[in-house]
Amino acid sequence: MRSGPGVIRGIGDDCAVLRVPAGHELLVTTDFTLENVHFRREWHPPEVVGRRCVTRGLSDIAAMGGEPRAVFLSLALDRSVPQKWVDRFVEGLLAATDEFGVPLAGGDTAQSAGGIQADIVVVGSVPGGKAVLRSGARAGDWIYVTGELGGSAGAIARLRKGKVRARDYERHFHPTARINAGVWLRRRGLASSMIDVSDGLSTDLEHICEESRVGAEIEAAAIPRARVGRPLQQVAFDLALHGGEDYELLFTSASKIPSAIGDIPVSRIGRITRKREMALVDEEGNSRRLVAAGWEHFRARV
Repeated sequence: MRSGPGVIRGIGDDCAVLRVPAGHELLVTTDFTLENVHFRREWHPPEVVGRRCVTRGLSDIAAMGGEPRAVFLSLALDRSVPQKWVDRFVEGLLAATDEFGVPLAGGDTAQSAGGIQADIVVVGSVPGGKAVLRSGARAGDWIYVTGELGGSAGAIARLRKGKVRARDYERHFHPTARINAGVWLRRRGLASSMIDVSDGLSTDLEHICEESRVGAEIEAAAIPRARVGRPLQQVAFDLALHGGEDYELLFTSASKIPSAIGDIPVSRIGRITRKREMALVDEEGNSRRLVAAGWEHFRARV
C-alpha cells in the first residue's frame, strides 16, 4: 500500500506530506534491521526479513496505544544482493503494512560497504495527551502480557541447530504488531504503562520499572510460554523470560483485564511493587531477585 488517508503526498517529491487527525499528537519511531545482527539470509527468506523489519516499528506504535499513519524505508545494499531479493523483501514489508492500511510513503536507497541494512521509520498518532507511556505504573497495579513469549527465541535456538519449518515458528517468521490490542487498551484508559516485548520480558519489564520508579514481582508459573515445533512443545522457561522479538504487549493496569482482547490471549503475570527491584516467585512461593537478561545491543547476534 503506497497511499492512504493520512498521506497527502507520498513517493514522488522530496518529502512526504502527512495529514494528522485534529486533536492528535504525532508518534515517531525508527528501527534498524541489520544483516547478521537481526537476520541471516540463509535462515530468513526476503519476505520474512521485510515483514519483521516493519513489524519492529509498528509494534512500537502499538505500545503507545497509537495508530500507524505512514512508513518510511531506507535500504542500503552491497553489490552482491540481487534485485529479486529486494523485490521479495518489499513484498513482505508491504504485506505487513497492508494489514493495517498503512502506506509506504517514502524512503531512500544506497550502496553499503557490506551486507544489508534497513532502517524503518513509522509515523503514528494518538489523541492529545493519551499516549500510553512506560512511566505510569504504580504500586499495586497488575502486570499483564498479550500472547505467548519465547517463540521467536525458540526459533533462533532451533535455527542454530538446523533448518526449521516456518509454519512451526509462526511468531518468529510471521510476526504481527498488536496494534488493535494497544488501541483497545488506550481507548478504555486501562493501561497505566505499556511497552512492547522486543528485548525480552525481563529487560522490557525493567524499562517500565525504571521509568515508573517502581519494582515488580512476577509469578514464574503465570508466564505464557510459547508452544512451537512439531510436535508442539513449550519453549524453555529462560527463553520465555529473557527471549526477545516476540512483539507482544507488556502492560500494567489497576483494573482487571479480560482473558482476551479480540482473539489475542491476555495473561496476568504479576504485580507492581513499591520496592524498586524485580523479583521472580516460583510455584512453591519462593522469591528471588530477577535480573534482566534480554537482548543487549552491540553484543547480541542472531
